[in-house]
Amino acid sequence: MGVVVTDAEVTLADVLSLRLAIAEPLADGARLVLRRRGAGEERQVALGVSGVRTRDASVAVSLAPLDLGPGRWDAYLDQDGVRARIQSVDPGFSLDRLDAYALGRRTLAYRAYRTRNGFLALKIDPAEPVADVRAVWFREGRFEVTGLLAYTGLDDDDQHRHATLALHHSDRGHSDPAATVRVAATVQGVRFHAALSLCDVLDATPDSQGSWEPYLEVDGVDGALPLGARLDDVEGKRRRVHYPRTLVDGVPIRPSFTTGDELLLEVGA
Repeated sequence: MGVVVTDAEVTLADVLSLRLAIAEPLADGARLVLRRRGAGEERQVALGVSGVRTRDASVAVSLAPLDLGPGRWDAYLDQDGVRARIQSVDPGFSLDRLDAYALGRRTLAYRAYRTRNGFLALKIDPAEPVADVRAVWFREGRFEVTGLLAYTGLDDDDQHRHATLALHHSDRGHSDPAATVRVAATVQGVRFHAALSLCDVLDATPDSQGSWEPYLEVDGVDGALPLGARLDDVEGKRRRVHYPRTLVDGVPIRPSFTTGDELLLEVGA
Protein backbone atom coordinates (compact mmCIF):
# COMPACT_ATOMS: atom_id res chain seq x y z
CA MET A 1 0.00 0.00 0.00
CA GLY A 2 3.02 2.29 0.34
CA VAL A 3 2.03 3.85 3.69
CA VAL A 4 4.69 4.51 6.35
CA VAL A 5 4.32 6.36 9.66
CA THR A 6 7.03 9.00 9.99
CA ASP A 7 5.81 10.46 13.29
CA ALA A 8 3.53 8.89 15.90
CA GLU A 9 2.44 10.46 19.18
CA VAL A 10 -0.35 10.13 21.69
CA THR A 11 -1.18 13.69 22.72
CA LEU A 12 -2.07 14.91 26.20
CA ALA A 13 -5.73 14.58 25.19
CA ASP A 14 -5.23 10.87 24.34
CA VAL A 15 -5.41 11.47 20.61
CA LEU A 16 -3.28 9.26 18.36
CA SER A 17 -1.58 11.68 15.98
CA LEU A 18 0.09 10.15 12.94
CA ARG A 19 2.10 11.62 10.11
CA LEU A 20 2.04 9.35 7.06
CA ALA A 21 4.29 9.15 4.04
CA ILE A 22 2.18 7.69 1.24
CA ALA A 23 2.89 6.66 -2.33
CA GLU A 24 -0.78 6.85 -3.40
CA PRO A 25 -3.77 8.74 -1.98
CA LEU A 26 -5.84 6.85 0.58
CA ALA A 27 -8.98 5.35 -0.90
CA ASP A 28 -12.49 6.29 0.16
CA GLY A 29 -13.57 3.94 2.92
CA ALA A 30 -10.02 3.45 4.21
CA ARG A 31 -9.96 2.41 7.86
CA LEU A 32 -7.44 2.29 10.65
CA VAL A 33 -7.78 -1.06 12.41
CA LEU A 34 -6.41 -1.65 15.91
CA ARG A 35 -6.14 -5.35 16.77
CA ARG A 36 -5.43 -6.54 20.29
CA ARG A 37 -2.46 -8.85 20.28
CA GLY A 38 -3.21 -12.37 21.44
CA ALA A 39 -6.97 -11.83 21.65
CA GLY A 40 -8.10 -10.85 18.15
CA GLU A 41 -10.33 -8.06 19.48
CA GLU A 42 -10.56 -5.18 17.01
CA ARG A 43 -11.53 -1.53 16.75
CA GLN A 44 -12.00 0.18 13.39
CA VAL A 45 -11.88 3.90 12.67
CA ALA A 46 -12.88 5.44 9.35
CA LEU A 47 -10.24 7.79 7.97
CA GLY A 48 -11.44 10.96 6.33
CA VAL A 49 -9.72 11.10 2.96
CA SER A 50 -9.96 13.66 0.20
CA GLY A 51 -8.55 11.62 -2.65
CA VAL A 52 -6.01 14.37 -3.32
CA ARG A 53 -2.71 12.97 -4.52
CA THR A 54 -0.10 13.86 -1.93
CA ARG A 55 3.11 12.44 -0.54
CA ASP A 56 2.12 12.84 3.10
CA ALA A 57 -0.99 13.07 5.24
CA SER A 58 -1.99 13.55 8.88
CA VAL A 59 -4.36 11.36 10.86
CA ALA A 60 -5.81 12.06 14.32
CA VAL A 61 -7.80 9.44 16.21
CA SER A 62 -9.32 9.96 19.67
CA LEU A 63 -8.52 6.82 21.66
CA ALA A 64 -10.75 7.12 24.73
CA PRO A 65 -14.06 6.50 22.85
CA LEU A 66 -12.63 3.27 21.39
CA ASP A 67 -12.73 1.52 24.78
CA LEU A 68 -9.32 -0.07 24.34
CA GLY A 69 -8.27 -2.27 27.25
CA PRO A 70 -4.75 -2.75 28.62
CA GLY A 71 -2.39 -4.67 26.36
CA ARG A 72 -0.73 -4.21 22.98
CA TRP A 73 -2.71 -3.25 19.91
CA ASP A 74 -1.23 -3.61 16.42
CA ALA A 75 -2.20 -1.07 13.76
CA TYR A 76 -3.45 -2.01 10.28
CA LEU A 77 -4.66 -0.06 7.26
CA ASP A 78 -7.72 -1.56 5.58
CA GLN A 79 -8.66 -0.23 2.15
CA ASP A 80 -10.00 -1.65 -1.13
CA GLY A 81 -10.51 -5.00 0.60
CA VAL A 82 -6.84 -5.32 1.51
CA ARG A 83 -5.52 -5.19 5.07
CA ALA A 84 -1.85 -4.69 5.93
CA ARG A 85 0.09 -3.77 9.04
CA ILE A 86 1.26 -0.18 9.07
CA GLN A 87 5.01 0.27 8.89
CA SER A 88 6.71 2.88 11.06
CA VAL A 89 10.09 4.59 11.10
CA ASP A 90 9.34 6.57 14.26
CA PRO A 91 10.74 4.89 17.41
CA GLY A 92 7.89 6.52 19.31
CA PHE A 93 10.00 7.47 22.32
CA SER A 94 10.64 10.89 23.80
CA LEU A 95 11.18 11.12 27.55
CA ASP A 96 10.15 14.80 27.51
CA ARG A 97 6.82 13.86 25.90
CA LEU A 98 6.30 11.01 28.33
CA ASP A 99 7.02 13.26 31.31
CA ALA A 100 4.49 15.83 30.10
CA TYR A 101 1.93 13.09 29.45
CA ALA A 102 2.42 11.63 32.94
CA LEU A 103 1.59 14.92 34.67
CA GLY A 104 -2.14 14.34 34.17
CA ARG A 105 -4.30 12.17 36.40
CA ARG A 106 -5.19 9.09 34.33
CA THR A 107 -6.59 5.60 34.64
CA LEU A 108 -5.05 4.37 31.37
CA ALA A 109 -1.77 5.38 29.75
CA TYR A 110 -1.52 5.11 25.95
CA ARG A 111 1.79 4.96 24.10
CA ALA A 112 2.52 4.68 20.37
CA TYR A 113 5.68 2.79 19.50
CA ARG A 114 7.50 0.94 16.73
CA THR A 115 7.75 -2.83 17.11
CA ARG A 116 11.02 -4.70 16.66
CA ASN A 117 9.90 -5.61 13.14
CA GLY A 118 9.19 -1.97 12.25
CA PHE A 119 5.41 -1.72 12.59
CA LEU A 120 3.15 0.73 14.43
CA ALA A 121 1.55 -0.45 17.65
CA LEU A 122 -0.07 0.91 20.82
CA LYS A 123 0.86 -0.09 24.35
CA ILE A 124 -1.85 0.53 26.94
CA ASP A 125 -1.23 0.20 30.68
CA PRO A 126 -3.26 0.96 33.79
CA ALA A 127 -2.08 4.31 35.14
CA GLU A 128 -1.91 4.78 38.90
CA PRO A 129 0.04 7.44 40.79
CA VAL A 130 3.68 6.41 41.13
CA ALA A 131 7.02 7.92 42.08
CA ASP A 132 8.95 7.26 38.87
CA VAL A 133 12.64 6.68 39.57
CA ARG A 134 15.20 8.53 37.45
CA ALA A 135 18.45 8.05 39.37
CA VAL A 136 19.68 5.84 42.21
CA TRP A 137 23.09 5.94 43.85
CA PHE A 138 25.08 5.38 47.04
CA ARG A 139 27.06 8.28 48.48
CA GLU A 140 28.85 8.71 51.81
CA GLY A 141 26.94 5.88 53.44
CA ARG A 142 23.57 7.00 52.13
CA PHE A 143 21.08 5.63 49.65
CA GLU A 144 19.76 8.43 47.40
CA VAL A 145 17.00 8.48 44.79
CA THR A 146 15.45 11.12 42.55
CA GLY A 147 12.50 11.05 40.19
CA LEU A 148 9.15 12.35 39.00
CA LEU A 149 5.67 12.06 40.51
CA ALA A 150 3.57 10.54 37.71
CA TYR A 151 -0.21 10.45 37.21
CA THR A 152 -0.86 12.42 40.39
CA GLY A 153 -2.34 15.52 38.73
CA LEU A 154 0.06 17.79 40.65
CA ASP A 155 1.40 20.86 38.88
CA ASP A 156 4.99 20.98 37.70
CA ASP A 157 5.74 24.17 39.62
CA ASP A 158 8.05 25.41 42.38
CA GLN A 159 5.75 24.52 45.28
CA HIS A 160 7.38 22.51 48.06
CA ARG A 161 5.31 19.73 49.62
CA HIS A 162 5.88 17.81 52.82
CA ALA A 163 6.97 14.28 51.96
CA THR A 164 8.37 11.15 53.57
CA LEU A 165 10.29 8.22 52.14
CA ALA A 166 9.19 5.02 53.89
CA LEU A 167 10.88 1.64 53.44
CA HIS A 168 8.86 -1.45 54.38
CA HIS A 169 10.75 -4.64 55.10
CA SER A 170 9.71 -7.68 53.08
CA ASP A 171 10.67 -11.32 53.33
CA ARG A 172 10.14 -13.56 50.32
CA GLY A 173 7.73 -11.08 48.80
CA HIS A 174 5.63 -10.51 51.95
CA SER A 175 5.75 -6.93 53.16
CA ASP A 176 5.91 -6.22 56.89
CA PRO A 177 4.57 -2.69 57.47
CA ALA A 178 5.57 -2.96 61.13
CA ALA A 179 9.23 -2.97 60.11
CA THR A 180 9.64 0.47 58.56
CA VAL A 181 12.44 2.97 58.10
CA ARG A 182 11.27 6.54 57.51
CA VAL A 183 13.08 9.70 56.47
CA ALA A 184 12.03 13.16 55.27
CA ALA A 185 12.03 13.62 51.49
CA THR A 186 12.09 16.72 49.30
CA VAL A 187 9.31 17.33 46.78
CA GLN A 188 9.24 20.44 44.61
CA GLY A 189 6.40 20.49 42.12
CA VAL A 190 6.53 16.94 40.75
CA ARG A 191 10.27 16.32 41.32
CA PHE A 192 11.43 14.38 44.36
CA HIS A 193 14.70 13.59 46.11
CA ALA A 194 15.30 11.43 49.15
CA ALA A 195 18.33 10.12 51.03
CA LEU A 196 18.66 7.83 54.02
CA SER A 197 21.43 6.23 56.04
CA LEU A 198 22.36 2.70 55.02
CA CYS A 199 23.42 2.04 58.62
CA ASP A 200 19.81 2.68 59.69
CA VAL A 201 18.59 0.23 57.06
CA LEU A 202 21.08 -2.43 58.13
CA ASP A 203 20.26 -1.97 61.83
CA ALA A 204 16.55 -2.49 61.07
CA THR A 205 17.10 -5.61 58.91
CA PRO A 206 16.55 -8.86 60.85
CA ASP A 207 19.61 -11.10 60.64
CA SER A 208 21.08 -8.67 58.06
CA GLN A 209 19.07 -10.38 55.36
CA GLY A 210 16.01 -9.19 53.43
CA SER A 211 14.53 -6.64 51.06
CA TRP A 212 13.06 -3.20 51.57
CA GLU A 213 10.26 -1.73 49.44
CA PRO A 214 10.39 2.10 49.22
CA TYR A 215 7.28 4.28 49.11
CA LEU A 216 6.85 8.04 48.95
CA GLU A 217 4.17 9.74 51.04
CA VAL A 218 3.32 13.21 49.74
CA ASP A 219 0.91 15.79 51.13
CA GLY A 220 -1.99 16.23 48.72
CA VAL A 221 -1.65 12.74 47.22
CA ASP A 222 -3.89 9.92 48.43
CA GLY A 223 -2.00 6.83 49.51
CA ALA A 224 1.68 5.98 49.47
CA LEU A 225 3.37 5.99 46.07
CA PRO A 226 5.55 3.00 45.19
CA LEU A 227 8.92 3.83 43.70
CA GLY A 228 9.07 2.31 40.22
CA ALA A 229 10.42 2.94 36.74
CA ARG A 230 7.62 2.53 34.22
CA LEU A 231 7.59 5.65 32.03
CA ASP A 232 10.59 4.80 29.88
CA ASP A 233 10.78 2.07 27.24
CA VAL A 234 13.01 -0.35 29.18
CA GLU A 235 10.93 -3.33 30.23
CA GLY A 236 12.06 -6.18 32.46
CA LYS A 237 14.44 -4.03 34.49
CA ARG A 238 15.16 -6.81 36.97
CA ARG A 239 17.03 -8.57 34.16
CA ARG A 240 18.38 -5.53 32.33
CA VAL A 241 19.25 -2.88 34.95
CA HIS A 242 21.94 -3.76 37.48
CA TYR A 243 23.27 -1.34 40.10
CA PRO A 244 26.62 -1.77 41.86
CA ARG A 245 26.47 -2.93 45.46
CA THR A 246 28.05 -1.32 48.50
CA LEU A 247 29.25 -2.91 51.74
CA VAL A 248 28.09 -1.69 55.13
CA ASP A 249 29.88 -3.44 58.03
CA GLY A 250 30.69 -6.20 55.56
CA VAL A 251 27.06 -6.71 54.52
CA PRO A 252 26.25 -6.13 50.82
CA ILE A 253 23.39 -3.75 49.98
CA ARG A 254 22.19 -3.24 46.43
CA PRO A 255 19.23 -1.53 44.70
CA SER A 256 17.32 -3.67 42.20
CA PHE A 257 13.92 -3.93 40.56
CA THR A 258 11.06 -6.37 40.98
CA THR A 259 9.52 -8.19 38.01
CA GLY A 260 6.92 -5.39 38.03
CA ASP A 261 9.63 -2.70 37.63
CA GLU A 262 9.33 -1.46 41.22
CA LEU A 263 12.45 -0.53 43.18
CA LEU A 264 13.88 -2.71 45.96
CA LEU A 265 16.75 -2.28 48.35
CA GLU A 266 18.24 -5.74 48.92
CA VAL A 267 20.32 -6.45 52.04
CA GLY A 268 22.54 -9.50 52.38
CA ALA A 269 23.65 -12.12 49.90
